[in-house]
This record gives sequence, C-alpha cells and structure tokens, in this order.
Amino acid sequence: MPFFLLFVFLIASLDAFTLDTQNIKVANGRTAILLLDKEQGVKYQKLVDGKRKYKVFNHPTDHTKAYVLLPENYYNKPAVHTLELLYLKENKQQKKELQVEVVDGHYAKETIHVAKSKVNPTSKAVKKRTAKEYAEAMKIYAHASAKNYVSSAYIVPLHSKITSAFGKARVYNDTLKGYHSGTDFRAKTGTPIIASNDGKVVLAKNRFYSGNSIIIDHGEGIYTCYYHLSQFKVKAGEIVKKGQVIGLSGATGRITGPHLHFSARVGGVQVDPLQLITLLNKNFYGEKR
Repeated sequence: MPFFLLFVFLIASLDAFTLDTQNIKVANGRTAILLLDKEQGVKYQKLVDGKRKYKVFNHPTDHTKAYVLLPENYYNKPAVHTLELLYLKENKQQKKELQVEVVDGHYAKETIHVAKSKVNPTSKAVKKRTAKEYAEAMKIYAHASAKNYVSSAYIVPLHSKITSAFGKARVYNDTLKGYHSGTDFRAKTGTPIIASNDGKVVLAKNRFYSGNSIIIDHGEGIYTCYYHLSQFKVKAGEIVKKGQVIGLSGATGRITGPHLHFSARVGGVQVDPLQLITLLNKNFYGEKR
C-alpha cells in the first residue's frame, strides 16, 4: 500500500526551505508526514491546516529530527491547500507556508443489508445513546498525549483475510450512509485480537454501532480501535503491550457477521489504518508492516 511523504529540509536557517515537490501529495483518508531537522535556537510549535492544528513532536528514533503527522479527511475533495508551520526563532514568532495536494483515493462502493433499526434508529433513547457515545469518542480523539508509548514497529491485530478495505462507500439497505472507516478482518467469534502496539486503553465498553469496542492511545495523537468484540481482556486505564491479547472477536453492534473492524485516528481524523502503520514503520522504525 503506497505511503506519501512530505519532507522539509532546513538549509542554514528556517527561512530557507527546499521542498521535495514530488512527494507533497496525499489521498483523502490517508496520512502524510512532515519531517523537520532540528536547529539550535528554533522551537517548532504547530502545523495549521485551516481550522485544524497539529502538534510537532520529537522523532522517536532520530534525535536530530521532529515530525508532524498530517491526516487528510476522507471527505476532502481533490485540491491544493496551504498549511502554515509556526515556530519560534530566537524567541521571535515565525511561520512558513507549505502547499499540499490532496488527490482522490478512488474508493469503491459496497452494499450491506442489516436490520432497519441499525440503519436509521428512531428511538429517542437510542439517539441519545449514540450522541453520547459519539461525543465521548470525539473527546478522546481530540487529546494528543505528550507521552509516546511506542518504541518499535506497529503490527496488525489479526492475520487473516481482509474482507472490506478502508474507504469503501457504504450503502446500507440501498441507502448511502457514509464510508467504511476501517479495515475488516475475517474472524470467527472468539478469535484472539492483539494490540497493534504499546499504549493505554482509553475506552473498553459496548456501543450501539461498534458493539464491544476498545480504543488504545499510543501517544502523540495516534489511536487504534478494535470493534465488534465478543469479550474484553483489558479495561479502560490499563497499559498494554504490543501483541497482547486485548479481546476476542465477535458480532456485536451494527454488523452482518463476526469479524474484526480495525481503525485508526490521527489528530482526531479518521484515516486508513494500514497505510498509517506502513507510514509510521517506514519513517520511524525502518520496517514494513
């Protein structure tokens, strides 16, 4: 799966930038990375993308660099947009504009048939529940922990056939209701599901649409999610290790059969989890997924 890089090389000072323009492209629903060389007297602050702001973090394996992850929303249309990198130089506020081209990810469509009550719930109680669950999740994703729990390459939570890839337009009972926000792995009920990497469990509960759900905070705004589980093997607040069994697959929530739905968030934005893993492993740990 392709990954896209956005490199900035600093020459003599932050006022002189050279851009590798061949790589300033990213598909909607995917993630780019901005790598920055550290320089004495310079303090990076954030990358501003319209109303969104992304923090700059230290590179986990190269002390001479910093980085910013740039996630593109699935619904972003092909276009070239301008970002601002804000930084302090000798305690003076500075900024540099960068341009990123968003390209079409060319995602397919799929039709799914589920119970009508799961497509358009009319119950006030259900609507109240789903609104509360959504707000709870958005609050979690909005937090970018300064702690990085990860020290080695990410892994997939299950080695099995992928039955539905990220980004497919979802047509439920002949009604378009959005897109597939993760990657589905074939898994009969009771299959052990492992953590993609070290992190902190920030949610482990049953939800209306995603069923028994686990969300792991890996630090620095990176989250992975594991849905439709039949059992939990961890609880909220627990620190987990890469490869640890966190639950068993199942068929809870809005679902047509047992499987694992694996998804990811970066800076609050839903992104292709497998492309993200490839990107992080390649740039931080020198490994492929």
